[in-house]
Amino acid sequence: MAGKRPALPRLTSLSSCAGCAAKLGPGSLGPLLAGLPKVRSPRALVGFETRDDAAVWKLTPELAVVETVDFFPPVLDDPYAYGQVAAANAMSDVWAMGGKPLFALNVVAFPDTLPQRVLKAILAGGADKAAEAGIPILGGHSVRSAEPKYGLAVTGVVHPKHVLTNAGGKPGDVLLLTKPLGTGIATTAIKRGLASKSLTAQVTAQMAELNRAAGEVFASRRFPVHALTDVTGFGLLGHLLELVQGAKVGAVVELEAVPLIPGVAALAASGVVPGGTKSNLDHVKRFVRFAEGLPDDAKLVLADAQTNGGLLAAVPRQHGRAALKALDRAGVDAMVIGGLVAGPARIDVL
Repeated sequence: MAGKRPALPRLTSLSSCAGCAAKLGPGSLGPLLAGLPKVRSPRALVGFETRDDAAVWKLTPELAVVETVDFFPPVLDDPYAYGQVAAANAMSDVWAMGGKPLFALNVVAFPDTLPQRVLKAILAGGADKAAEAGIPILGGHSVRSAEPKYGLAVTGVVHPKHVLTNAGGKPGDVLLLTKPLGTGIATTAIKRGLASKSLTAQVTAQMAELNRAAGEVFASRRFPVHALTDVTGFGLLGHLLELVQGAKVGAVVELEAVPLIPGVAALAASGVVPGGTKSNLDHVKRFVRFAEGLPDDAKLVLADAQTNGGLLAAVPRQHGRAALKALDRAGVDAMVIGGLVAGPARIDVL
């Protein structure tokens, strides 16, 4: 038919790996960072030493800036939804530090082979999600690339004395998780054309959901929060390992308490698992004692590379119920998935 637009390739077919699974694995990233000079300044409140979610730089006794950048290849085929997810994921790092986002910049890599309307839709998704978070996007940077990538550099603020890091956990804390696991496995199913419409809709909505409500509750100081991080590319086990190594404590995870996206366990059992998830498990397994007889697919779900996953918090046990109630009032369905214990920095999965 004259004038008919040629069919576009699926966006996920252009990505070598999906979403936050595109991150360099912790096993290779650690040695690279270890070779960099450490910043020794009293103004550098959080750097890369504990692999936290964002950098924090003290400006005045009352004000610190929170800075982060995050971008990745297409995790969904719908360009607008992909833009929303990438933007929500980037902003999450500021809330994970107890901060408040102020503004953002676009980070774009885009091929000449795709029409500009695709990029326009991606940028529109990011702009709308930033507007939902109450911040403007003030500019950005773009490059040509065979593989499309999108994300944000986000600037936020926090009081220097109220920074929440991933390294302050204490024995006796309970571990709270605010979103179910499985986005990496689900998006791999989408990429392979194996995901149902209902699974695609559910995982799209979850990845695009801002962590703003949970972050604001944890930053409210209505109850103590000893440690906070978001669960993204290194999976629950990988980010929990960073938490226990930073605090020099152990952790216990109760497998039955960990929430999963419906259908993800069956997909993992059938071999639908991203490469980043497998790399995550290879990295953490020497620090984890799994319950005897636990199948490999269950281990992979716990290591699954998440895109804009939930926040993981360590809260004193006596304040756990108050934290859950506060999160529930904010519309956040959080779960206690385990706790921190005295001992070496390892994780026991029961």
